[in-house]
Amino acid sequence: MSIESFDPKELPVRQVHQFLLGSVGPRPICFASTVDKDGNRNLAPFSFFNVFSANPPIVVFSPARSGRTGESKDTYHNCVDVPEVAINLVSYDMVQQMSLASSPYPKGVDEFVKAGFTSKKSDLIKPDLVAESPVQLECKVNEIKSLGEGGGAGNLIICEVLRIHINSDLILEKNDIKQIDQDKIDLVARMGGNFYCRAKGDALFEIPKPITSIGIGIDALPEAIRNSDHLTGNHLGQLGQVETIPEISALDKTPTLSVNAAFEKAKELLASDETVEALNILVKNVS
Repeated sequence: MSIESFDPKELPVRQVHQFLLGSVGPRPICFASTVDKDGNRNLAPFSFFNVFSANPPIVVFSPARSGRTGESKDTYHNCVDVPEVAINLVSYDMVQQMSLASSPYPKGVDEFVKAGFTSKKSDLIKPDLVAESPVQLECKVNEIKSLGEGGGAGNLIICEVLRIHINSDLILEKNDIKQIDQDKIDLVARMGGNFYCRAKGDALFEIPKPITSIGIGIDALPEAIRNSDHLTGNHLGQLGQVETIPEISALDKTPTLSVNAAFEKAKELLASDETVEALNILVKNVS
């Protein structure tokens, strides 16, 4: 693999912006509803956004200065004047309207009206919620941190979540705790350029978290397995999550296969998350 390296200080801001947004993704979208000191509404999306704490519940987003003019966004000024924001998560059903709301309308234009969204009164804060959003967060602004004065510089808006509103159709019970159905919520995220991605269907996959278990690691796999050209890094990562290497003497019921057939069978099993069975096949037939 050939690598090109760059010093961001030697590149135009526009180029740095393209490199970062094209490689750091997908990025969740903060669809921020704010008001100015006169109560005028503003609604705008930002993909410099994520959750950073659950206790207290903290989300952070960054309305960057315009790369062309260096001016700060209306959202930034509103959060300075009225330190409250309603953050609305964006589903696929509303992505075109959300994009329309990102248009550079003059200050005072109501994006709720322009983009055809239904406003809903918040319980605790002044900005309205977007009724079409599957999850809405009422937040107070705890801190605003400027990251620079030039075009492209961000402004970190650190928000504490005061109330969470969730479409009840999305809530399911799993392992004695309420969770959000990740397929039904149908979220979208930003990529580079004009690209988005949709988190639904085949785009979703699960990897069990090693919270209490400690995997043996790739380095503990037998050399013939670890150094094989048949397996990818992902395959080895799966195998490295098992907690013990099986003894060959305990594999009487594991089928005897040729080396190539064993690797092919193991890959089939790994694709079905049958990791222990895949390792058994490989230890018996390859090691």
